Amino acid sequence: MIHFRRIVLGLALLVALMCQVPQSMAAMSSFIMDAESGRTLQSARAETRRAPASLTKMMTLYLLFEALDRGKVSLNTRFAVSRHAAAQPPTKLGLPPGRTIRVRDAMLALATKSANDIAVVVAEGLAGSETAFARRMTQKARALGMKSTTFRNASGLDATGHVSTARDMARLGRALLNDYPQHSRIFATRAFRYGKATYPNHNRLLGVYRGLDGIKTGYTHKAGFNLVATAKRDGRRVIGVVMGAKTSSERNTLMVRLLDKGFALAKTKVKVASRSKRAAKRGRFAAAPNRPKSAYAARMKAPAGTRTAKKTARVAIAGRAALAPPKGRPAQQSARLGR
Repeated sequence: MIHFRRIVLGLALLVALMCQVPQSMAAMSSFIMDAESGRTLQSARAETRRAPASLTKMMTLYLLFEALDRGKVSLNTRFAVSRHAAAQPPTKLGLPPGRTIRVRDAMLALATKSANDIAVVVAEGLAGSETAFARRMTQKARALGMKSTTFRNASGLDATGHVSTARDMARLGRALLNDYPQHSRIFATRAFRYGKATYPNHNRLLGVYRGLDGIKTGYTHKAGFNLVATAKRDGRRVIGVVMGAKTSSERNTLMVRLLDKGFALAKTKVKVASRSKRAAKRGRFAAAPNRPKSAYAARMKAPAGTRTAKKTARVAIAGRAALAPPKGRPAQQSARLGR
């Protein structure tokens, strides 16, 4: 008996070990949404607060796009590089204090190179200081429905309390695409040339995954490898988020699977919704509760020779007895109408 119990316990332990999710996968957050409706297609730990890393620059760019749209700055407006901005750690353009950069170049530097120094340049140019800009970022996050996000800086460098979630980042990605489509095209830029240097986009899925045209990568040691991506196929767009991957390769592989799954789910749900609409249209003549289902049914319920029977008979004849089933098949016809 004891020997049998040991065998059972051993088998149970073996099954548990086989079913365990690898720690690297268990630690990640992922989220996929339909861009048009905002509907969640699939999620895993999407509400877990994590370090967003350079996904932060999506909000920095959102506020820059907003300033452009309101006429506060133009693409040719120049922002000055402060000592604080120049002192930011890589990745960066490395501009010295006192230099200036045009808004159009700053946008590209953030979207492709993910330049930390330029994120601070933009923050100071729009709000006077990075601290004041970070407060604006958090306020805008709340306005966009990002309830679990707090920004402490413009670049995404690790800082206490600087957190977001996969769901919130998907919301931000959708807001960028919907609110500023004329500017969001920069996220598809494969490379950015500034001065004598050319900086490739960190998003290696551009030009590799069909239909993918953004949005932003992120990495710090604390955050791991993050990515918000969007792709459009056959008129349908999805937005995917991966946060906390161990390597860029793992992040990209998971994102490809996530986007594939998103397109498949979006297509399936659209078909289901379409079938539901057709079914509702077919059943529009179905009667409300406690009412006869048709003139034919009413006639069958009314006693022969009564005024109700005569009236319903006239209605059925006037309508060419459209709802009356063929003789001998009333159940079959009713089934088709209520399907």
